[in-house]
Amino acid sequence: MSQVFVAGMGAVSPAGWGMAALREALAGGRPIPSQAMERPGWPHPLHVRLVPPAPNSVSFFGHARLRRASVITHYATYAVLEAVARCRQADSTPPRLGLISCLQSGCVEYSFRFFAEAVNDSGFPSPLLFPETVFAAPISHVAALLGNVPKATTLVGDPAVFLQGVALGCDWLEESEVDAVVIVGSEETTWLHADAVWHLEHAVQVSTGAGAICLTRRPELSVGVALASITDVHSYTSGSSRVQAAEAMRRQLLSPALDELLCEGTQGGQRSDAAETAAWRDWVGPRLRPKSILGEGLMAAAAWQCVAACDAIATERFQSAAVSLVGSNQQAIGARFVACKPGPTQQATRELGVFSP
Repeated sequence: MSQVFVAGMGAVSPAGWGMAALREALAGGRPIPSQAMERPGWPHPLHVRLVPPAPNSVSFFGHARLRRASVITHYATYAVLEAVARCRQADSTPPRLGLISCLQSGCVEYSFRFFAEAVNDSGFPSPLLFPETVFAAPISHVAALLGNVPKATTLVGDPAVFLQGVALGCDWLEESEVDAVVIVGSEETTWLHADAVWHLEHAVQVSTGAGAICLTRRPELSVGVALASITDVHSYTSGSSRVQAAEAMRRQLLSPALDELLCEGTQGGQRSDAAETAAWRDWVGPRLRPKSILGEGLMAAAAWQCVAACDAIATERFQSAAVSLVGSNQQAIGARFVACKPGPTQQATRELGVFSP
Protein backbone atom coordinates (compact mmCIF):
# COMPACT_ATOMS: atom_id res chain seq x y z
CA MET A 1 0.00 0.00 0.00
CA SER A 2 1.34 3.44 -0.94
CA GLN A 3 1.46 6.00 1.81
CA VAL A 4 -1.97 7.22 2.82
CA PHE A 5 -2.36 9.86 5.51
CA VAL A 6 -5.23 10.83 7.77
CA ALA A 7 -6.08 14.47 7.13
CA GLY A 8 -8.92 14.77 9.62
CA MET A 9 -11.57 13.07 11.69
CA GLY A 10 -15.14 13.94 12.59
CA ALA A 11 -17.72 12.54 14.97
CA VAL A 12 -21.26 12.87 16.23
CA SER A 13 -22.13 10.57 19.11
CA PRO A 14 -24.23 10.31 22.28
CA ALA A 15 -21.37 12.24 23.88
CA GLY A 16 -22.13 15.26 21.70
CA TRP A 17 -21.31 16.92 18.39
CA GLY A 18 -17.64 16.93 17.45
CA MET A 19 -14.35 15.22 18.16
CA ALA A 20 -13.82 17.07 21.43
CA ALA A 21 -16.96 15.55 22.95
CA LEU A 22 -16.02 12.06 21.77
CA ARG A 23 -12.48 12.40 23.10
CA GLU A 24 -13.69 13.60 26.48
CA ALA A 25 -16.20 10.76 26.82
CA LEU A 26 -13.68 8.07 25.94
CA ALA A 27 -11.11 9.57 28.28
CA GLY A 28 -13.64 9.61 31.11
CA GLY A 29 -14.41 5.94 30.62
CA ARG A 30 -17.97 6.15 31.97
CA PRO A 31 -20.91 4.92 29.88
CA ILE A 32 -23.06 7.71 28.47
CA PRO A 33 -26.45 7.77 30.24
CA SER A 34 -29.26 6.17 28.24
CA GLN A 35 -32.73 7.50 27.46
CA ALA A 36 -36.03 5.67 27.61
CA MET A 37 -37.73 5.02 24.26
CA GLU A 38 -41.36 3.92 24.43
CA ARG A 39 -42.11 0.53 22.91
CA PRO A 40 -45.82 0.39 21.98
CA GLY A 41 -47.67 -2.54 23.50
CA TRP A 42 -45.01 -3.25 26.11
CA PRO A 43 -45.09 -2.13 29.75
CA HIS A 44 -41.39 -1.26 29.86
CA PRO A 45 -39.51 1.11 27.52
CA LEU A 46 -36.35 0.38 25.60
CA HIS A 47 -33.13 2.09 26.65
CA VAL A 48 -31.06 3.76 23.95
CA ARG A 49 -28.22 6.28 23.76
CA LEU A 50 -29.19 9.18 21.52
CA VAL A 51 -27.28 12.16 20.16
CA PRO A 52 -28.06 15.36 22.09
CA PRO A 53 -29.54 18.37 20.26
CA ALA A 54 -27.17 20.12 17.86
CA PRO A 55 -25.39 23.28 19.07
CA ASN A 56 -26.56 26.63 17.76
CA SER A 57 -23.36 27.02 15.73
CA VAL A 58 -24.49 24.32 13.30
CA SER A 59 -26.15 26.29 10.55
CA PHE A 60 -26.21 23.90 7.58
CA PHE A 61 -29.74 22.85 8.53
CA GLY A 62 -30.97 25.79 6.46
CA HIS A 63 -29.50 24.44 3.24
CA ALA A 64 -32.18 23.45 0.74
CA ARG A 65 -31.04 19.81 0.63
CA LEU A 66 -31.01 19.45 4.41
CA ARG A 67 -34.24 21.13 5.54
CA ARG A 68 -36.28 17.93 5.30
CA ALA A 69 -33.44 15.44 5.59
CA SER A 70 -33.44 12.81 8.31
CA VAL A 71 -31.14 13.06 11.31
CA ILE A 72 -28.84 10.40 9.87
CA THR A 73 -27.98 12.90 7.13
CA HIS A 74 -27.38 15.63 9.71
CA TYR A 75 -25.01 13.37 11.63
CA ALA A 76 -23.13 12.35 8.49
CA THR A 77 -22.91 15.95 7.27
CA TYR A 78 -21.43 17.24 10.50
CA ALA A 79 -18.90 14.42 10.76
CA VAL A 80 -17.81 14.89 7.14
CA LEU A 81 -17.47 18.67 7.46
CA GLU A 82 -15.32 18.26 10.56
CA ALA A 83 -13.17 15.62 8.86
CA VAL A 84 -12.53 17.63 5.66
CA ALA A 85 -11.95 21.02 7.31
CA ARG A 86 -8.16 20.76 7.06
CA CYS A 87 -8.22 19.78 3.38
CA ARG A 88 -10.68 22.52 2.43
CA GLN A 89 -8.58 25.17 4.18
CA ALA A 90 -5.26 24.10 2.66
CA ASP A 91 -5.65 25.43 -0.88
CA SER A 92 -7.51 28.22 -2.60
CA THR A 93 -8.94 25.69 -5.06
CA PRO A 94 -11.42 23.25 -3.50
CA PRO A 95 -10.05 19.68 -3.55
CA ARG A 96 -11.72 16.94 -5.55
CA LEU A 97 -13.39 14.97 -2.80
CA GLY A 98 -14.45 11.36 -2.86
CA LEU A 99 -17.28 10.38 -0.49
CA ILE A 100 -17.93 6.85 0.74
CA SER A 101 -20.95 6.33 2.98
CA CYS A 102 -21.16 3.08 4.96
CA LEU A 103 -24.48 1.98 6.46
CA GLN A 104 -25.98 -1.05 8.12
CA SER A 105 -29.55 -0.09 9.03
CA GLY A 106 -29.60 3.22 7.20
CA CYS A 107 -32.53 5.60 6.99
CA VAL A 108 -34.88 3.83 9.41
CA GLU A 109 -36.73 6.95 10.63
CA TYR A 110 -38.13 7.98 7.27
CA SER A 111 -38.69 4.34 6.27
CA PHE A 112 -40.74 3.87 9.44
CA ARG A 113 -42.80 7.00 8.69
CA PHE A 114 -43.29 6.16 5.01
CA PHE A 115 -44.52 2.61 5.59
CA ALA A 116 -46.68 3.72 8.52
CA GLU A 117 -48.44 6.11 6.13
CA ALA A 118 -48.75 3.35 3.53
CA VAL A 119 -50.37 1.03 6.07
CA ASN A 120 -52.77 3.71 7.30
CA ASP A 121 -53.78 4.77 3.80
CA SER A 122 -52.14 2.91 0.93
CA GLY A 123 -53.13 5.62 -1.54
CA PHE A 124 -51.44 8.52 0.22
CA PRO A 125 -47.92 7.79 1.51
CA SER A 126 -46.01 11.05 1.16
CA PRO A 127 -43.78 11.29 -1.92
CA LEU A 128 -41.63 13.72 0.09
CA LEU A 129 -40.68 10.92 2.48
CA PHE A 130 -39.75 8.22 -0.02
CA PRO A 131 -36.45 9.75 -1.30
CA GLU A 132 -35.21 9.85 2.29
CA THR A 133 -35.78 6.11 2.78
CA VAL A 134 -33.08 4.94 0.38
CA PHE A 135 -29.55 4.08 1.50
CA ALA A 136 -27.99 6.61 -0.89
CA ALA A 137 -29.88 9.57 0.57
CA PRO A 138 -27.34 10.77 3.18
CA ILE A 139 -24.32 10.83 0.89
CA SER A 140 -26.25 12.49 -1.94
CA HIS A 141 -27.11 15.39 0.37
CA VAL A 142 -23.53 15.68 1.65
CA ALA A 143 -22.18 15.67 -1.91
CA ALA A 144 -24.60 18.41 -2.96
CA LEU A 145 -23.61 20.48 0.07
CA LEU A 146 -19.85 20.22 -0.52
CA GLY A 147 -19.73 20.40 -4.31
CA ASN A 148 -16.72 19.26 -6.39
CA VAL A 149 -17.36 15.61 -5.54
CA PRO A 150 -16.43 13.57 -8.65
CA LYS A 151 -16.94 10.21 -6.93
CA ALA A 152 -19.46 9.13 -4.29
CA THR A 153 -20.82 5.75 -3.35
CA THR A 154 -22.67 3.93 -0.57
CA LEU A 155 -21.66 0.57 0.90
CA VAL A 156 -24.21 -1.49 2.82
CA GLY A 157 -23.28 -4.35 5.11
CA ASP A 158 -22.32 -5.22 8.65
CA PRO A 159 -20.03 -2.81 10.57
CA ALA A 160 -16.85 -4.36 9.16
CA VAL A 161 -17.81 -2.77 5.83
CA PHE A 162 -16.44 0.52 7.18
CA LEU A 163 -12.87 -0.68 6.70
CA GLN A 164 -13.79 -1.94 3.25
CA GLY A 165 -14.79 1.65 2.61
CA VAL A 166 -11.36 2.76 3.79
CA ALA A 167 -9.72 0.26 1.42
CA LEU A 168 -11.88 1.51 -1.47
CA GLY A 169 -10.91 5.08 -0.64
CA CYS A 170 -7.24 4.10 -0.82
CA ASP A 171 -7.85 2.69 -4.30
CA TRP A 172 -9.40 5.97 -5.43
CA LEU A 173 -6.37 7.88 -4.12
CA GLU A 174 -3.95 5.41 -5.72
CA GLU A 175 -5.66 5.92 -9.08
CA SER A 176 -5.65 9.75 -8.62
CA GLU A 177 -9.41 9.88 -9.10
CA VAL A 178 -9.75 12.25 -6.15
CA ASP A 179 -7.48 14.52 -4.09
CA ALA A 180 -8.93 13.35 -0.78
CA VAL A 181 -11.56 10.84 0.25
CA VAL A 182 -13.89 10.80 3.25
CA ILE A 183 -15.31 7.59 4.64
CA VAL A 184 -18.33 8.10 6.90
CA GLY A 185 -20.39 5.62 8.89
CA SER A 186 -23.72 6.78 10.31
CA GLU A 187 -26.87 5.38 11.90
CA GLU A 188 -30.18 6.49 13.41
CA THR A 189 -32.90 4.55 15.24
CA THR A 190 -36.60 4.13 15.94
CA TRP A 191 -38.28 2.02 18.61
CA LEU A 192 -38.83 -0.77 16.06
CA HIS A 193 -35.17 -0.78 15.09
CA ALA A 194 -33.99 -0.67 18.71
CA ASP A 195 -36.41 -3.45 19.59
CA ALA A 196 -34.96 -5.70 16.87
CA VAL A 197 -31.45 -5.24 18.26
CA TRP A 198 -32.74 -5.83 21.81
CA HIS A 199 -34.16 -9.19 20.77
CA LEU A 200 -30.74 -10.23 19.44
CA GLU A 201 -28.84 -9.17 22.57
CA HIS A 202 -30.65 -7.86 25.66
CA ALA A 203 -27.47 -6.35 27.15
CA VAL A 204 -26.86 -4.12 24.12
CA GLN A 205 -28.12 -0.53 24.01
CA VAL A 206 -28.52 0.96 20.56
CA SER A 207 -26.94 4.36 19.94
CA THR A 208 -26.92 6.84 17.08
CA GLY A 209 -24.48 9.19 15.39
CA ALA A 210 -21.69 9.20 12.82
CA GLY A 211 -17.95 9.07 12.43
CA ALA A 212 -15.73 10.05 9.51
CA ILE A 213 -12.08 10.02 8.52
CA CYS A 214 -10.49 11.93 5.64
CA LEU A 215 -7.60 10.31 3.76
CA THR A 216 -5.07 11.92 1.44
CA ARG A 217 -1.77 11.17 -0.30
CA ARG A 218 -0.38 14.57 0.72
CA PRO A 219 1.81 14.27 3.86
CA GLU A 220 1.62 18.02 4.56
CA LEU A 221 -2.11 17.62 5.28
CA SER A 222 -1.60 14.85 7.81
CA VAL A 223 -2.77 15.28 11.40
CA GLY A 224 0.15 13.06 12.41
CA VAL A 225 -1.42 9.73 11.46
CA ALA A 226 -0.78 7.35 8.56
CA LEU A 227 -2.64 4.23 7.53
CA ALA A 228 -0.14 1.38 7.78
CA SER A 229 -2.21 -1.59 6.63
CA ILE A 230 -5.62 -3.15 6.19
CA THR A 231 -6.08 -6.89 6.51
CA ASP A 232 -7.80 -9.14 4.06
CA VAL A 233 -11.54 -9.60 4.43
CA HIS A 234 -12.23 -12.81 6.34
CA SER A 235 -15.79 -13.85 5.58
CA TYR A 236 -18.05 -16.06 7.66
CA THR A 237 -18.90 -19.14 5.63
CA SER A 238 -19.91 -22.74 6.19
CA GLY A 239 -16.19 -23.55 6.23
CA SER A 240 -15.05 -20.63 8.40
CA SER A 241 -16.83 -19.63 11.59
CA ARG A 242 -17.01 -16.13 13.02
CA VAL A 243 -14.35 -17.07 15.59
CA GLN A 244 -12.03 -18.45 12.92
CA ALA A 245 -12.46 -15.32 10.79
CA ALA A 246 -11.72 -13.08 13.78
CA GLU A 247 -8.61 -15.06 14.64
CA ALA A 248 -7.37 -14.93 11.04
CA MET A 249 -7.82 -11.16 11.05
CA ARG A 250 -5.95 -10.88 14.35
CA ARG A 251 -2.98 -12.89 12.99
CA GLN A 252 -2.61 -10.43 10.13
CA LEU A 253 -2.67 -7.50 12.56
CA LEU A 254 -0.20 -9.03 15.01
CA SER A 255 2.29 -6.36 16.09
CA PRO A 256 5.48 -6.67 18.15
CA ALA A 257 4.76 -3.31 19.82
CA LEU A 258 3.61 -4.03 23.38
CA ASP A 259 2.35 -0.48 23.83
CA GLU A 260 0.14 -0.49 20.72
CA LEU A 261 -3.47 0.48 21.38
CA LEU A 262 -6.13 -2.04 20.50
CA CYS A 263 -9.40 -0.34 19.61
CA GLU A 264 -11.95 -3.14 19.71
CA GLY A 265 -15.68 -3.53 19.27
CA THR A 266 -16.70 -5.44 22.40
CA GLN A 267 -19.29 -3.97 24.75
CA GLY A 268 -20.34 -6.57 27.29
CA GLY A 269 -22.72 -8.64 25.19
CA GLN A 270 -22.08 -12.33 25.71
CA ARG A 271 -23.28 -13.34 22.26
CA SER A 272 -22.10 -10.39 20.20
CA ASP A 273 -18.64 -10.20 21.82
CA ALA A 274 -17.79 -13.90 21.78
CA ALA A 275 -15.76 -14.13 18.57
CA GLU A 276 -13.74 -10.96 19.12
CA THR A 277 -13.10 -11.82 22.77
CA ALA A 278 -11.75 -15.20 21.71
CA ALA A 279 -9.51 -13.71 19.04
CA TRP A 280 -7.90 -11.18 21.40
CA ARG A 281 -8.00 -13.18 24.66
CA ASP A 282 -4.22 -13.08 25.13
CA TRP A 283 -3.72 -9.40 24.22
CA VAL A 284 -1.74 -7.76 27.03
CA GLY A 285 -1.47 -4.25 25.63
CA PRO A 286 -3.80 -1.29 26.23
CA ARG A 287 -7.39 -1.54 24.99
CA LEU A 288 -10.11 0.95 24.13
CA ARG A 289 -13.77 -0.10 23.85
CA PRO A 290 -15.81 2.82 22.43
CA LYS A 291 -19.04 0.80 22.33
CA SER A 292 -18.92 0.18 26.07
CA ILE A 293 -19.14 3.95 26.55
CA LEU A 294 -21.15 5.14 23.56
CA GLY A 295 -23.38 2.13 22.88
CA GLU A 296 -24.02 -0.08 19.87
CA GLY A 297 -23.96 2.40 17.02
CA LEU A 298 -23.63 -0.31 14.35
CA MET A 299 -21.82 1.31 11.40
CA ALA A 300 -21.37 4.55 13.35
CA ALA A 301 -19.67 2.54 16.12
CA ALA A 302 -17.23 1.04 13.61
CA ALA A 303 -16.41 4.57 12.49
CA TRP A 304 -15.95 5.67 16.12
CA GLN A 305 -13.41 2.89 16.60
CA CYS A 306 -11.32 4.14 13.66
CA VAL A 307 -11.74 7.78 14.66
CA ALA A 308 -10.75 7.03 18.26
CA ALA A 309 -7.68 5.08 17.15
CA CYS A 310 -6.52 7.93 14.89
CA ASP A 311 -7.22 10.52 17.58
CA ALA A 312 -5.17 8.59 20.14
CA ILE A 313 -2.18 8.82 17.78
CA ALA A 314 -2.81 12.41 16.67
CA THR A 315 -2.86 13.56 20.30
CA GLU A 316 0.45 11.69 20.89
CA ARG A 317 -0.94 9.23 23.44
CA PHE A 318 0.14 6.27 21.31
CA GLN A 319 2.53 5.66 18.42
CA SER A 320 0.32 3.05 16.80
CA ALA A 321 -3.17 1.63 17.08
CA ALA A 322 -4.97 -1.43 15.75
CA VAL A 323 -8.67 -1.45 14.89
CA SER A 324 -10.49 -4.77 15.17
CA LEU A 325 -13.86 -5.01 13.40
CA VAL A 326 -15.66 -8.32 13.78
CA GLY A 327 -18.91 -7.75 11.95
CA SER A 328 -22.24 -9.11 13.08
CA ASN A 329 -22.93 -11.48 10.18
CA GLN A 330 -20.51 -11.07 7.28
CA GLN A 331 -16.82 -10.57 7.91
CA ALA A 332 -13.88 -9.66 10.10
CA ILE A 333 -11.34 -7.07 9.02
CA GLY A 334 -8.74 -4.93 10.77
CA ALA A 335 -6.43 -1.99 10.22
CA ARG A 336 -3.31 -0.44 11.74
CA PHE A 337 -2.61 3.27 12.02
CA VAL A 338 0.81 4.68 12.94
CA ALA A 339 2.26 8.03 13.90
CA CYS A 340 3.93 10.22 11.30
CA LYS A 341 5.14 13.79 11.16
CA PRO A 342 2.09 16.10 11.17
CA GLY A 343 1.65 18.83 8.60
CA PRO A 344 1.63 22.52 9.58
CA THR A 345 -1.31 23.65 11.68
CA GLN A 346 -3.87 25.58 9.66
CA GLN A 347 -5.76 28.58 10.98
CA ALA A 348 -9.48 27.85 10.73
CA THR A 349 -11.18 29.94 8.06
CA ARG A 350 -14.65 28.41 8.18
CA GLU A 351 -16.99 27.88 11.06
CA LEU A 352 -17.91 24.20 11.12
CA GLY A 353 -21.38 23.67 9.84
CA VAL A 354 -21.55 26.88 7.79
CA PHE A 355 -21.91 26.00 4.13
CA SER A 356 -19.64 27.92 1.78
CA PRO A 357 -19.72 26.99 -1.92
